[in-house]
Amino acid sequence: MVEGETKSPGPKKCGPYISSITSQSVNLMIRGVVLFFIGVFLSLVLNLLQIQRNVTLFPPDVIASIFSSAWWVPPCCGTASAVIGLLYPCIDRHLGEPHKFKREWSSVMRCVAVFVGINHASAKVDFDNNIQLSLTLAALSIGLWWTFDRSRSGFGLGVGIAFLATVVTQLLVYNGVYQYTSPDFLYVRSWLPCIFFAGVITMGNIGRQLAMYECKVIAEKSHQE
Repeated sequence: MVEGETKSPGPKKCGPYISSITSQSVNLMIRGVVLFFIGVFLSLVLNLLQIQRNVTLFPPDVIASIFSSAWWVPPCCGTASAVIGLLYPCIDRHLGEPHKFKREWSSVMRCVAVFVGINHASAKVDFDNNIQLSLTLAALSIGLWWTFDRSRSGFGLGVGIAFLATVVTQLLVYNGVYQYTSPDFLYVRSWLPCIFFAGVITMGNIGRQLAMYECKVIAEKSHQE
């Protein structure tokens, strides 16, 4: 190398969230907080639909908000949403397969709308039996994945987390924390894993979009510098 010659700086890596000034850990925390509050908001709205139709029943002494939701439901859903939303882009980077299918905010908002519709159908639509409802919601949930995700990692994480969430819910109902009316899958409704799966896909899409938005913002700032 010729003396006095300096190396040209390599391309900057896209790190978590909006500012190039703050550290990576702070940026990651900001993204997690955003996902947490999105999860809290969705849990309040969706749980209200379930309670209005008497799908879920909470003991009177734990009814603690204007949305008739137990106090621990929104924080738990918010935490799960943050973990899922951060996990999806992390898995994509680990596998070396960045998810680029329908990566725009309009697509993410449509995904959220479809998820709310699936949850609404579980509470409002009347079928002859729970098996028909479960099969319908399963088809809608897989359709949501195919329309807005189509990644093998997304499908695998959705199935795995939905299974884990269903087991946790079974334990909560078994211990009397709350209950489902007319359970047909041990202590819960048979369509519950479908709702969990659709929710995981939705939060994964939001998390991926936030991660991609970070990269775009930081790339633009680097280009301007």
